[in-house]
Amino acid sequence: PPGATPPPGYNAPPPGYAAAQPPLSDSDQRMWAMLSHLGAILIGFIAPLIVWLMYKERGRFVEEQSKDSLNFQITLLIAYVVAIILTVVTLGILFFLPWIVWAVSLVFCIIAAIAANKGEAYRYPFALRLIK
Repeated sequence: PPGATPPPGYNAPPPGYAAAQPPLSDSDQRMWAMLSHLGAILIGFIAPLIVWLMYKERGRFVEEQSKDSLNFQITLLIAYVVAIILTVVTLGILFFLPWIVWAVSLVFCIIAAIAANKGEAYRYPFALRLIK
């Protein structure tokens, strides 16, 4: 009937459609950007990938930082593969290469997390820009 109130959930989006999410606050963007860098220390490219996919449309800062972290982690994955292959080919003479890659990863991820927590954009000094 005209003038009747619609039933609960009537104005909700249909199943399978997500409602537009509100933008993140500055502090939330800094937190998620920092977690994309720190999470990469523990679970590699998966942490920045999840942050990027979940929050890329809710804030420019978190989008850029998680994307940069993801690109760096992909670069590190390639470096790990090369380091392990070189270690095997040289019969262990270059056993320290994977450890160097790990140390570089740790240092740069911590620096990036600190910068992101301050709200400063951080660009890794070397990373393949595969995700644009």
